[in-house]
Amino acid sequence: MSNLIRGLMLATAGLTGFAARAADTMENAYWNLPKGVTDISNEVWHLHMAAFWVCVAIAVVVFGVMFYSIFAHRRSKHPVPATFHHSTTVEIIWTIIPFVILIGLAVPAAGTLIKQYDSRNSDLTIKITGYQWKWQYEYVGEGVSFFSTLDAKSNEARQLGSGIDPKTVPHYLHNVDNYLVLPVGKKVRFLLTSNDVIHGWWVPDLAIKKDAIPGFINDMWTQINEPGIYRGQCTVLCGRDHGFMPVVVEAKTEAEYAAWLAKMKGGETVAAAAPAIATDAAVDAPAAAEPVVAEPAAPEAAPVEVAAAAPAAAPAAAGPNGEKVYLGNCAACHQATGAGLPPTFPALTGSKVVAGPAAGVITQVLKGKNAMPPFAQLSDAEIAAAVTYVRNNLGNKVGDTVTADQVKKLR
Repeated sequence: MSNLIRGLMLATAGLTGFAARAADTMENAYWNLPKGVTDISNEVWHLHMAAFWVCVAIAVVVFGVMFYSIFAHRRSKHPVPATFHHSTTVEIIWTIIPFVILIGLAVPAAGTLIKQYDSRNSDLTIKITGYQWKWQYEYVGEGVSFFSTLDAKSNEARQLGSGIDPKTVPHYLHNVDNYLVLPVGKKVRFLLTSNDVIHGWWVPDLAIKKDAIPGFINDMWTQINEPGIYRGQCTVLCGRDHGFMPVVVEAKTEAEYAAWLAKMKGGETVAAAAPAIATDAAVDAPAAAEPVVAEPAAPEAAPVEVAAAAPAAAPAAAGPNGEKVYLGNCAACHQATGAGLPPTFPALTGSKVVAGPAAGVITQVLKGKNAMPPFAQLSDAEIAAAVTYVRNNLGNKVGDTVTADQVKKLR
């Protein structure tokens, strides 16, 4: 027995030294639970490591006793087995020790769990709605709302036969077109729900994960300590292509966040597609107006021509980009080329439905059909732009322009 005790003491001392040396390495190891950038994520990490080392210590003791018994009490050394049946002392010890271990782990874990569920006194509330296969973020009380979808490069590379090496795409399948922007040092409360099926919103560095369930609202919160970009994904099998529904959070300083929020409230889109068109229109307008102002022979014509040029540029600046809307909402199933994924998602190229009456296409987009979910959450202008793009691109040449008024009448 004395040899066993000495062996266990040596093993414990060795384990303690190993633990001290391995702590820093394991903290940043890619295969370990991330320590994260919030106070809660740090507490979760320390609980995880405490449970890990308890398991290691138990393994050392159990396997140490087992190997010692096999070696020291082998048949060649002790041909006559012992005749004792049980030891009350041993039974008390192996009952008390697990009880103490469980209490030692349960008390701090319960405290952390209570903190995780306490979303009171938040500085900001964001409603998150899951769709197949995108997220909608609505900043409650701020008038800011947008969708976040798999980025176009990842979506193109994932298509069969694309010829693109996924390793050449930055953050392949873990990047989106529009980031969820949050302020550093502020308590942010999330209200989580779904528009179709169950989704799961998860960002490991924030140590928060919750299911988005249709008809229910779950809540969770976070308070990020460091600026940066943190990535996650949907964790629920929410249907075909569920693996292409990432989550990207960008934490900004309070001043940077205030500037971003002011920009969003000013009507500028997150992806900056519309401002790019507006800039082109603004550059073209002075060029067209300059000859009119400089022409002395027809001074009265200048106001007429300039006034005519301004309305022509305004729709281009304000209207959504049909190709961008299509890539962000439709290409996941119908592919960027319109080839589709038959038989579940038919090709749009040469489609009789696409080339048919515009009302039929609009109705199907609004209400969905079979595996296609409804896209009524898009604005009238976005649906009109996407339908116009599909009917006049991807190998189709209908030659018409669908307006927002047509969509509005069919809602």
